[in-house]
Amino acid sequence: MSDIANWFKSLPIVTRCWFGFTIAFTLLGRFGLLSPYYLMLLHEPFIKRFQIWRPFTAAFYYPLSPQTGFHFLINLYFLYNYSYRLETGTFDGRPADYLFMHIFNWIIAVIVGLIASIPILMDILVLATLYIWCQLNKDMIVAFWFGTQFKAMYLPWVLLAFNMIVSGGGVMELMGILIGHLYFFLAFKYPQDFGGVSLISTPQFLYNYLPNRHGGVSGFGQAPTAPSRRDAPNQGRYNWGRGHLLGDN
Repeated sequence: MSDIANWFKSLPIVTRCWFGFTIAFTLLGRFGLLSPYYLMLLHEPFIKRFQIWRPFTAAFYYPLSPQTGFHFLINLYFLYNYSYRLETGTFDGRPADYLFMHIFNWIIAVIVGLIASIPILMDILVLATLYIWCQLNKDMIVAFWFGTQFKAMYLPWVLLAFNMIVSGGGVMELMGILIGHLYFFLAFKYPQDFGGVSLISTPQFLYNYLPNRHGGVSGFGQAPTAPSRRDAPNQGRYNWGRGHLLGDN
């Protein structure tokens, strides 16, 4: 248990909070300590009954069952893997900017969830984070099932197709891709490739609570031109789409 606690404390702060809240709310709902009904994003209770906590809990809670347990574990893997990589890579030393990225994605996901009657936001938010990492590291080679390898920029679309084939889904993945692309375009693509001004920026109060650390730069900075070893929590080859350089041991 001490090893698990030390590992958890070693995670960067935003990834640690996201991972921890997801585990906590999911288990609280699974064992009936909190009613799952009150953890989901439902239009009528949120709008008419002012149950304003629902957008927050819907971002972390996932309904566990024998049919959904494996999917939840895969989501946790993607959450840990790609959130860790973003926070220790592109956003290294800039926790306020990284938190604002999640807040932006969350706000858009809540709006989409209310319009499309999507009560659980975990799939959307995880895919949005994965998409952003893949765009910032689009030329990195990633490995998927059965030894398939391709550039990271294709991974979100592979996951979309895979989920459509296996479970007949794909809506959550598509929403996550669109939300991730919206953030990536506004924060990176438009200012850098089109010479426009930054259309979104981190509020100052977030810097007050999460100031930049040494080595960090205020604002969004530039997309990385090459993957860094700091982007991964450990070395080696990975399954489930985790990126690695070919020939890297």
